[in-house]
This record gives sequence, structure tokens and C-alpha cells, in this order.
Amino acid sequence: MSLSGAASPDLTPAGTPLPLLWLMRHGETEWSRDGNYTGLTDLPLTASGEEQAVDAARHLGGITFDTVLSSPLQRAVRTAQLAGFPDPEILPHAHEWDYGDNEGRNSALVRAENPGYLIWNDGVPNGETLAQVAERADRVVSTVQAGCGTPADQDPSAYPARNVLLVAHGHFLRVVAARWLEMDPGQGRRFVLGTAAVCALGWDKRTPAIVHWNL
Repeated sequence: MSLSGAASPDLTPAGTPLPLLWLMRHGETEWSRDGNYTGLTDLPLTASGEEQAVDAARHLGGITFDTVLSSPLQRAVRTAQLAGFPDPEILPHAHEWDYGDNEGRNSALVRAENPGYLIWNDGVPNGETLAQVAERADRVVSTVQAGCGTPADQDPSAYPARNVLLVAHGHFLRVVAARWLEMDPGQGRRFVLGTAAVCALGWDKRTPAIVHWNL
């Protein structure tokens, strides 16, 4: 299925369309396949992950992007390239949650050791706090909405983008979605996101909204 990038009826005060933020999670890696927390460890895609990235391109057919952004980690950069964007702009703060002592550990084992554990509530030992992840996500949202006159707009002089694609990571993109929707970052727990999934965040009558999710 190919998705249209046609303009939303929602306009900035200057009469230009409000932007859409397209999200793509990276394809499969060995650790994502096996359920291991993968934060800053720079793993490559598996062969299946590369196939997922190529296949994801069909969801973006016909869309013209003002900017294609990527996490600096190779699994995201390679996904962008295989999806048809050979030279994405690297966004240093779009990396995955730093999982601290849980890095590389199997998530099921972590929960077996602590049956009540939930990363959204409990965070990670010696890693980033959820608030720190949210601060990075807010930087993405404010950049995309610059010049739009929205609450997240921190640069009213900027010319608003129309379509922006961000290729990054599961937990980080879920927090980005929550912050786009003006929710507490912990509400990212409600947005399931598969490997190489494509999403779009936009507007409904100037209210931040999900346009497509987990395609």
C-alpha cells in the first residue's frame, strides 16, 4: 500500500499546510529479534531486517520529503538507505533510549527477575531517565513544527516543512509520538511499533493526531 502525502486541511497562521512527521523504525537486528534491549550498541541489520527496510519503502511511495532524518546508529541509517533515502541527515539526539545496565539483556529475563518491572514506570539502572528521552523527543517535535505557530514551535521565523521523515528506534519513536500528541512521555507505552514499521503524525482540525500507525 502506498500512502499519499497530500496536504492536510489544517494550515499555519500564514496559510501553509501544517507539517506531517513520518516515522520509520529500523529493521530487524539480532537483538531486536531475540528480545534484547538494544540502546546505544551499534548493531547491523539482519538479512531479514534489510528485506523489511526495502519493503517499507512501498508505504512512502509518491511522498516528497523536505527532510529525511536518521538516528546516528547504523541500523537506522541503513534502513533509511534501503528504503530509498541514500543520504539521510544524521540527527545525533535521535538515538535509542540508553538502557544502562539492561543493555543487551533479554527483556523477558529482566521481567522474570522483577515481575513488576515496566520500563515506562521504573526506568533503567544507570541509563537515561524517561524525562531525558522525552527532552530529546521534544527537540524533534519543535524542529518539525518550527514556523507553524503551534505550542511546540520555538522558531516562529522558520519556514514550516511539509513532510519530514525520521528513521529511528522503537522506544524513542514511541516517546516522540506521545510528545507530538502533547501527552506525558510515559503514554508512549500505548503505541506498539514493529521493526521497519511506518507511521505518520499530523493533525485533525489543528489538534495533533495520529494519521497512520504501525504500517
